[in-house]
Amino acid sequence: MSERIPVNVLTGFLGSGKTSLLNRLLRDALFNNCAVLINEFGDIGIDHHLVDRIEGDIVLLQSGCICCTIRGDLASAMRDLYERRERGEIPAFVRLIIETTGLADPVPVLATVMYDRVLQHHFRVGNVITTVDAVHGAGNLAQYPECQKQVALADRLVLTKLDIVDPALLPALQLQLAQVNPSAPCLALDPTQLDARAILGADVFDVAGKTEEVASWLQAGRQRNYLALAAPGGPAAADANVHRDIVAFALDLPEAVDWTVFSVWLSLLLHAHGTQVLRVKGLLNVEGAEAPVVVHGVQQLVHPPTHLARWPSDDHQSRLVVIVRGLEPQRVQDSLTRYLSECR
Repeated sequence: MSERIPVNVLTGFLGSGKTSLLNRLLRDALFNNCAVLINEFGDIGIDHHLVDRIEGDIVLLQSGCICCTIRGDLASAMRDLYERRERGEIPAFVRLIIETTGLADPVPVLATVMYDRVLQHHFRVGNVITTVDAVHGAGNLAQYPECQKQVALADRLVLTKLDIVDPALLPALQLQLAQVNPSAPCLALDPTQLDARAILGADVFDVAGKTEEVASWLQAGRQRNYLALAAPGGPAAADANVHRDIVAFALDLPEAVDWTVFSVWLSLLLHAHGTQVLRVKGLLNVEGAEAPVVVHGVQQLVHPPTHLARWPSDDHQSRLVVIVRGLEPQRVQDSLTRYLSECR
């Protein structure tokens, strides 16, 4: 049992910097020979590190790690990875990192690793790393139960975006985090230098060291896991793109876009509906550019665009993933289509 593969769960609310942190960690030698499971939109943020495709959704990263997307059931994805490792079809990874979606409750992920009758013989929970957006973290904690759970379950809290936050706001946020999770150390993420060892730490996850509330969540997760196994055909699948009144959708643009026109439209959208637009993330085919431009937006904040060295595939179509709350996706789609048409 001591040879079970440790699983690090990387979680955090929408736009808190999970994928950016993951990309940085995978460049560090400490994270060599890992397997990574990310949500279906995670490849937007990581594709520029891909150097060789193995098969289907599985890719080999420059660091020697393998990476694939979760298209369905987590337990099935983990079993498939392990079986392919045993057959020698993929490198013999020594650690598994699971990046959750920004709206994920980490409890089902942990329960899958801890209580699945097959997986528990091959994997164990190493620790839970939760990213916290220093700019929006206080508001997210106050509004979203998912954010509170992500913080409460953490073994490490990583504060991001410290280069753009008012330092005077940090003490109140740190106090808020300590009230939700008094035992997890709160680490400041340096935007230029990364201490991967401090972030990874030891494999310290232990239910006995968690609060009573967290222990009760995990026990409920254990019961749900067993009920799902017992149910014929399993529970009915929910729409993975809908979460309460929060909806994720994609905007696909077949033609190259004018960067100035697009940036004006995005600014107008966020000015009118900023609190309802939780996340904008994607690759743009910009007129005159040979490689894609990466767009990142979190509520009213738009990060400076970055350029990838090359397109990750032969498909050079612009694609944006947008996550909204209480806003009709068709309104967003129509406004972009109309604005691009009017500005031609």
